[in-house]
Amino acid sequence: MDRPNILFIMSDDHAAHAIGAYGSQINQTPNIDRLAKEGMRLNNCFCTNSICTPSRATILTGQYGHLNGVHTLVDKLDGRHDPQIQKLLGNAGYQTAIVGKWHLGHGDNNDPSGFDYWNVLPGQGDYHNPEMIEMGTSKRHEGYVTEIITELSMDWLQQRDTSKPFMLMCHHKAPHRPWEPSKRYERLFDESDIPEPSTLYDDYSNRATAASAAEMRVSRDLNSTDLKQEPPKHLEGDYLTAWLYQRYIKDYLRCVQSVDDSVGRLIDYLDNENILDNTIVIYTSDQGFFLGDHGWYDKRFIYEESLRMPFLIRYPREIEAGSESDKIVINNDFAPTILDYAQLSIASEMQGVSARDVFAGGDPNGWRDSLYYRYWMHRGNNNHNVYAHYGVRTQSKKLIYYYADGLGLAGTGDAVAHKEWELFDLDQDPQELVNVYSNEEYGQTVKELTEELERLQVEYRDKPEH
Repeated sequence: MDRPNILFIMSDDHAAHAIGAYGSQINQTPNIDRLAKEGMRLNNCFCTNSICTPSRATILTGQYGHLNGVHTLVDKLDGRHDPQIQKLLGNAGYQTAIVGKWHLGHGDNNDPSGFDYWNVLPGQGDYHNPEMIEMGTSKRHEGYVTEIITELSMDWLQQRDTSKPFMLMCHHKAPHRPWEPSKRYERLFDESDIPEPSTLYDDYSNRATAASAAEMRVSRDLNSTDLKQEPPKHLEGDYLTAWLYQRYIKDYLRCVQSVDDSVGRLIDYLDNENILDNTIVIYTSDQGFFLGDHGWYDKRFIYEESLRMPFLIRYPREIEAGSESDKIVINNDFAPTILDYAQLSIASEMQGVSARDVFAGGDPNGWRDSLYYRYWMHRGNNNHNVYAHYGVRTQSKKLIYYYADGLGLAGTGDAVAHKEWELFDLDQDPQELVNVYSNEEYGQTVKELTEELERLQVEYRDKPEH
């Protein structure tokens, strides 16, 4: 059988609960949903550090940040670092390209390395009339960034060598903050209110101090660039929070609509070229995002809305249409899985495993029943005052340790905060509102999860701080 093409589409900060296929109550995404209808939806796909730069480095290398060197937003991925998925595919005869958001550094060996073609945004990039760097040369493009990334991706597909398989990474900036929709969707939702999450007015009681200390509340931390207009002066309290939520969530969802359009255009292109069924099409995001959940925007925490990644995959040669899986898959697994599909050996330095059998509907022997998470960027500049922490999540429980120390890493703050533990029973408390760490009835659970946390730290060669 011919080796499949790979179209890897990734947005930035697109929460699973803002996708129709995941049962979203706040918008519709028909083109992204098509991948679920014609392929598989992962229900338990998680990132291992919920922040843009580290997650992107993990996706390329299959490694945690303590091995690939990317712990925080200010770290860069050294182009000489191995392994990287695009290098391994390129050495095996694949054509490789990345278009859109890179966010792993530029210059001094930090430009995209190992790609046959790259055309990426500098840093976060702009929504309107963005500058892009094409193979080292900067050029400003007229128009809206999501549409431009789509057009450039299709241009590369049209010019590729059709005798070789390809991997195209189409990486959207949207819906990253600040949320600037296209002109086409700037009035979308004007005539309606978006449903509020049930935890929008969370008071952070029964949680560790880290929850109340975080500075990403819809009610107080959005700025004038986010809102684009002053709130009505007569509003206060919960009424003001409700108004602020509508301003935030509508612009966020307007940005998502352009991403959904892009997915549709790319799928249609593959279909018209008669290569859709021989192309693995993946849609994901670099992490989850709080959509007013717990009163927050942004991510970073190990809490569910931030931890969970959308992951939809279509490949009818192996994946049953309309299927889903509850297996725990992590972003360390993305590169090994792609290598497996490409009939290549998985690099021994990668810390993930191939999920190919999971996607085929199987129950692989020895598949993980827990995941390890670590957020390093303690109280650094522009990091919303989220404390450094790590933890373990199983199918039904979550143990978190806030060691609350930047450890001198670049981009972290110096002030050490109070160290605390949290335990959540996800079966009884799926919204993670009650910390049961000190409850006597959970004593055995604490013991078992602490041991599992330590086991995973040894397995992944990370250093414990507790």
